Amino acid sequence: MNHPLRASRTPDAAINAATWASAPELIALQRHAEAIALHCAGPARAQRGGEHLSRFRGRGMDYQESRAYSDGDDVRSMDWRITARTGVAHTKVYQEERERPVVFGVGLEPGMFFASRGVLKSVVAARATALLAWAAAGQGDRVGALLFNGDHCDLAPRGGRHGVLQLIQQLVAHSDPRRGIAAVPGDGGLGAALVRLRRVARPGSLVVLIGDFYGLDEFCDRQLQWLRQHNDVVALQIVDPLEVEAPQAARYGVLAAGRSGILDLRPAATRRAYQAYFDAHHAQVAATMRRHAIGLLRLTTDADTVAALRLHFAARRRPERRLAA
Repeated sequence: MNHPLRASRTPDAAINAATWASAPELIALQRHAEAIALHCAGPARAQRGGEHLSRFRGRGMDYQESRAYSDGDDVRSMDWRITARTGVAHTKVYQEERERPVVFGVGLEPGMFFASRGVLKSVVAARATALLAWAAAGQGDRVGALLFNGDHCDLAPRGGRHGVLQLIQQLVAHSDPRRGIAAVPGDGGLGAALVRLRRVARPGSLVVLIGDFYGLDEFCDRQLQWLRQHNDVVALQIVDPLEVEAPQAARYGVLAAGRSGILDLRPAATRRAYQAYFDAHHAQVAATMRRHAIGLLRLTTDADTVAALRLHFAARRRPERRLAA
């Protein structure tokens, strides 16, 4: 799909916190990282639609040894082969892997440099990526990324603070609206980016897709299927309020595919067509992610990105056991 809404040229005077996420701002998001648990996908509690659950595998478990069964051991970990051979019940012992790659696929095409309220969609993408990257690093995971906006930037997974700072440096560069709006779409669009993402995300990674997901087609569907078969995947769809509900009936200046024009939403039929277009897009995104068991969270330009992510990825506390009286 071609997005009918596009931001106009962004002069230097329009560069501010709502149009471009700065490095100090993205670095400061580290203070919120402890509230984010990437192995948890919270329930769909937001007022807006588009969210659903996803069960993450979490870090893998490496088999260490088998030992004699003791009271309280999980029967699901029984080593039946050794038990049958020795006649003595044995259980398998596993050790949790220390780290797991978390790879971000961030779309920063020209359509992401738009907002009618709040901040540009590109700013939401940068904030969400940085916050989740800090959370991943804080949990001992390596962080990598593919940023695409006509061109592409591959970042191999790297651990610790240096991995996050490397990502933030590229986020700031690629989310510059003066650069992003002028970007020329690359060959293959979203599908080609997903193919490239498969090379960056080794099997067993957690893949976080961030963008508005215009351009989903059958080829993209096949790439998502492969990613989901070999990785945990979660998608953050970034939308503007104008992509959720048609504005008031009036004439609006727009820029689409590099050409300016007038969008006349006064006729009722035009408003219905406008609403139907975006409803169909959101339904397609939700259906595609649901089909591949990919968790989907919708972030809006006029809402608190940090609060939305903290709610969705909130660590669940285990219920306390009541002691018998």
